[in-house]
Amino acid sequence: MKNFVSGESSCLCGSVKIKANTICPEITVCHCDMCRKWGGGPALALHCGTEIEIDGSDKLKIYDSSDWAERGFCENCGTHLFYRIKGTGEYSIPAGFFPNLKGLKIEMQYFSDQRPDYYCFANQSKEMTAAEVFAKYSPPE
Repeated sequence: MKNFVSGESSCLCGSVKIKANTICPEITVCHCDMCRKWGGGPALALHCGTEIEIDGSDKLKIYDSSDWAERGFCENCGTHLFYRIKGTGEYSIPAGFFPNLKGLKIEMQYFSDQRPDYYCFANQSKEMTAAEVFAKYSPPE
């Protein structure tokens, strides 16, 4: 059973602060081209549901990155703050954003068929290919 926790932190410059009331300790990894381009490597994220409090939203910028999701970042320092599902309002926040969380583990790797051959993770986890991700999460036409 998952032991949900809460956490709060801020972007690098401190302009945007986020408090997440329900953080799942199971890290998801995304190897898609967009995530790797956005962050310079795979995105490691924590699912945080919809119970998010944002202070400093005047410095928050949103990038509409796909039909089903958008990405938030600080306009001052560029810190990646979240990935949000449009249909549900659920947030995924970079695992490194909350530096004091303990007991985290990688549970799922998305777009595993797009993972470049210059890195891999030693632990075993579930994986989904791009086709499996699109079949599961794409909005109905």
